[in-house]
Amino acid sequence: MRNPRSMRFVSCAAAASILLTVAACASDGEAGDDADQSLEVWARSDEASAVSWQFMLDEFTEQTGIEVEYQAVQEFDTQLQARASQGDLPDLLVNDAGSLGNYVAQGLVLPVDQAAIEGNDEVPQRIWDESIGPDGELYGVPFSRQASITILRKDWRENLGYDVPTTWDELTELAEAFATEDPDGNGEDDTYGMVVPGSAQSGYIYRWANPYILQAGGDALERSEDGTFSVVFDSPEVNEAVEWVQEQFCTEGVTVPGSINLTTADTPFFQQGTAGIYSTGPYNISTFSEAVGAENVEIIPAPAGPEGTTAWAEGENIYFGASSDKLELQQQLASFLISAEAQEIGMSNEENDEGVAAQAVVRIPVNENVDAAQVTGDERLAVAQEAYADSEPFPWSIDYLPYRQIVADGLNAIAADCNADVAEGVTSIAAQLQEQLERDEFAG
Repeated sequence: MRNPRSMRFVSCAAAASILLTVAACASDGEAGDDADQSLEVWARSDEASAVSWQFMLDEFTEQTGIEVEYQAVQEFDTQLQARASQGDLPDLLVNDAGSLGNYVAQGLVLPVDQAAIEGNDEVPQRIWDESIGPDGELYGVPFSRQASITILRKDWRENLGYDVPTTWDELTELAEAFATEDPDGNGEDDTYGMVVPGSAQSGYIYRWANPYILQAGGDALERSEDGTFSVVFDSPEVNEAVEWVQEQFCTEGVTVPGSINLTTADTPFFQQGTAGIYSTGPYNISTFSEAVGAENVEIIPAPAGPEGTTAWAEGENIYFGASSDKLELQQQLASFLISAEAQEIGMSNEENDEGVAAQAVVRIPVNENVDAAQVTGDERLAVAQEAYADSEPFPWSIDYLPYRQIVADGLNAIAADCNADVAEGVTSIAAQLQEQLERDEFAG
């Protein structure tokens, strides 16, 4: 039986953002006014990543004659809601794949016909399937992916004579060594092991800890064939991972002091040369390399937990704004953006006419014919690609933000109290996840 909540998405009149969704239904999938050969595109970007978008979109216009009005947006969802309230969304949105469930629930995006996207067969089907909504429809075109990777100060490791860590225990041992054995050789007690954004804000601690939960064989939710979910968080595997996480926070020097309250905006320690291990995404590689020297920045396969080396996957999707009546143009641009040509441009570090160097917006290409390490000449990206090949995303078909926050709040409380009962905390998190599933009508 189909999930009762998903039935709401079948009828346009019943969607949360009724003006947008009725407009989408009224268009009935037609391309709209052929005279207006232009598109408005939004992507979450800073100045450097906006240069990459400039290069890609200029090439698209050169090839097709279709003009693109591009806007680099940092406060993406805030500005998106403002446009949604006006019933006038951009034609294309490029943002977190994890936003899919939220956007679908609000009626902000249109379904995608995979067969109408030229070159769709160059993107593995498993990647397409990650963006299937609760009603069984596809709602996002994959654009870029990434997975958690482990970054080390290679020079520190070699200075102390340690091998690359291959297990959790070895990772902890190296972190302690970085904190206690003067890896930078300056004679000062001024270095630490792991950089950890441990705040519950925006789910940071869960994003950091989730790879370790997966590597222990645990997870938060399990999807059934009918689109419903079961909570699987309260398990021996999750307990083992959370005990390890608590141990890292409670062993002096292993994590940067005060990590329990840090967000990613507060964690400059790797590039400042005061911490030597960071589990993060490949988007930080260039920043770290510029700060401490590329020869000192080492990307290693994830140290194995009890059940393996599984990473946590994230990424960006292309969404079709629900108020747009330019379906054919949307499909044309989406087809270009997943092409090998565009994906390679999206990894460029070339400068524009103003001398601003591009920041890659394609981290791990979704096009299977593109090799990030080969395109960039950075062999470290081969490790990042392998990490993505062995990764799991959080289920994006639901609005996962409240679930992420539940786990983050619970993990933060456990990590903040070295005497906290891990099993009790994990059970409490699982109960709250179940309550959220029932409120959202997704419980199996």
